[in-house]
Amino acid sequence: MTLLTHAQLHELSLEELYGDKQEFTPESVAYPYALRDGKHYTTLDSKRGILISSFATGKEVGVALKFDDLPKEIGKVEAYSYSADERYLLLETKREAIYRRSAVAQYWIYDLKQAKFQQLSKGGKQRLATFSPDGTKVAFVRDNNIFCVDIASGAEKQLTTDGVRNKVINGAADWVYEEEFALSRALWWSPDSERLAFLRFDETNVPEYSMMYYDTILYPKVYSYKYPKAGEANSVVTLHVYTMTSNQCLQIDVGKETDQYIPRVLWSPSGALCYLRENRLQNHIEFLEANLETGASRLIFEEKDACYIEEPTDSYITFLEGGQKFIFPSERSGFRQLYLCSWDGNTPPKALTQGENEVIEVYGYSPKTKRIYYRAYDDSPLRTALFSMKADGSDNKKMSVGEGGVAVWFNTAMTYYIQTFSSIQTVPQITLHSIDGKQVRVLEDNKALKDKLKGYQLPEKKFFTFKTPDGVSLNGYMVLPVGFDSMMVYPVMMYQYSGPNSQTVLDKWRLGWDEFLASKGCLVVCVDGRGTGGRGAAFRKCTYGQLGNFETQDQLYAADYLARLSFVDAKRIGIWGWSFGGYMSLLCKLKGGERFRMCVAVAPVTSWRFYDSIYTERFMGLPSSNPKGYDENAPLHFADKLQGGLLLMHGTYDDNVHIQHSMLLIEKFVRAQKQFEMQLYPDRNHGIYGDGATLHLFERMWEFVGQQLM
Repeated sequence: MTLLTHAQLHELSLEELYGDKQEFTPESVAYPYALRDGKHYTTLDSKRGILISSFATGKEVGVALKFDDLPKEIGKVEAYSYSADERYLLLETKREAIYRRSAVAQYWIYDLKQAKFQQLSKGGKQRLATFSPDGTKVAFVRDNNIFCVDIASGAEKQLTTDGVRNKVINGAADWVYEEEFALSRALWWSPDSERLAFLRFDETNVPEYSMMYYDTILYPKVYSYKYPKAGEANSVVTLHVYTMTSNQCLQIDVGKETDQYIPRVLWSPSGALCYLRENRLQNHIEFLEANLETGASRLIFEEKDACYIEEPTDSYITFLEGGQKFIFPSERSGFRQLYLCSWDGNTPPKALTQGENEVIEVYGYSPKTKRIYYRAYDDSPLRTALFSMKADGSDNKKMSVGEGGVAVWFNTAMTYYIQTFSSIQTVPQITLHSIDGKQVRVLEDNKALKDKLKGYQLPEKKFFTFKTPDGVSLNGYMVLPVGFDSMMVYPVMMYQYSGPNSQTVLDKWRLGWDEFLASKGCLVVCVDGRGTGGRGAAFRKCTYGQLGNFETQDQLYAADYLARLSFVDAKRIGIWGWSFGGYMSLLCKLKGGERFRMCVAVAPVTSWRFYDSIYTERFMGLPSSNPKGYDENAPLHFADKLQGGLLLMHGTYDDNVHIQHSMLLIEKFVRAQKQFEMQLYPDRNHGIYGDGATLHLFERMWEFVGQQLM
């Protein structure tokens, strides 16, 4: 074996980082489909089929479906699910993406007992196909209506008839619910399979946004969809329950107010239908039970906040055994902690966790161990860990080992979990554990990546803190240039995101643009300012109603702090970001005077008046009641302040932050006679990827940074 000397070590390249092979991407493990016995799982092998393996040994013990046996018309299987009794497989093929989480596909049912294939429906591609709990039916959405197929007979029944594109959606979420509440499926089977609850979105009065798609034969195609901007009309959302035996549909009384949100619907273990209701300002959330006979609703508990309540996720409500008690997160103590509540709604919530280590997410309750499992901060906003406790909050203990960041997946039976651990010094380590925390085996140690990295010049990354002039302590990281010498001076590129409750300064492994710049002799710095997560409600919510104000101040303070360091060239500091980070980098450049020599803003928001209702109003309130907050920190209003270099980058088919944001800013620059550089990506969405776009983007950024900063 030949050992590489320091002089022989390779330099990181953008081709290796962002090219087709992405050679420094850690190996990951696709989360398996856990079978109901709690001992086995299945995985999708694109060539062989759906394989059955043992959790305990990892060894393959069988094949549920060999792809050699697939009829040719089925095509490639892209996803699958089991019926609850595990007799049937639902195969998803020929998938076509719609937005971030939504798609249409062709579905097939495979009878494992009789080894027979059955096409779910021949009426066109479907969405959100879902087995009933008893495994006898499949519900799905097509053309904004809900259908149900009886598996035994193949008979298809249409449950709703009023669905019309850009007017009414049944069983699927509209764009803004999907994007901001992470909700795409809006239909839910009752535990006894007798009822199907669903949301109906009437988006008739929601304003329409149109995007141009250029990759056509001759004439560009116009795509229009309903996008509610801040202060504009939202969909009117109603909750309904269809009863299979009577073919009757009951509308639930969700209150007289129609300008509100229903972000989650769920069935309790005992079969009760419940849902979350939230006001438009998102500072008052209620948990209610629906009466399945009358449609009336009963309040179980509610939360109010002077600013806003974080968006509810699938784990917002976690039922314990029997469903008579449940846990939910709350910031009533000033830090996000877990509380135990009773179904009757008469017992005051009891705090299960306390202190400043905020809870991030709940994974579930294990009937086997009688414990609740959750992820929280680990004595630092930089680090996270897996914890568990008894249902009464006692015997709370850390289960993961080491200091860094963890992500965890539990199987449905809560008998095993997969943990991914990394730190700035440790590439991702993926291990399988039994429910008591004991490591069963290593699934991926990324040894090949570790060995590969030994042949490269890699910069050192370290954390630091500093205090702002008004006494606020902020966390940051520095990626030091390769061969760093404190007696030399270096250019600086500041990166940040800074969005509400986001975090970029984390003790986890990462290799990318930061390290590439450092390998070229640039000091890279990121600071999490006020508004970011992990430090309690006061730190996070001080930005309410004035997004961009404190966040920009903190980045300017960070630039001033760096400029005073002996090894920093104060005249060569740049800043860049993407999305909210693009907004922030623009605002810092325009408000920061001569602090920043250059800026790169990718897909930036340029005025919150043009962004969607749910996200924007959560943090800003309504434009009509807070016009000052909307305008005082909008880059659009500071275009005449541009000094130095600016590279603006945007995808023309961005359904999230519309190209309109950049176009309006460009017009402001033109009127102010300000020169800048622009890079458009035709037909690319917010992520700007596919067909070499990612590599092209970073190469263009490096060209600009090299000219302006190096």
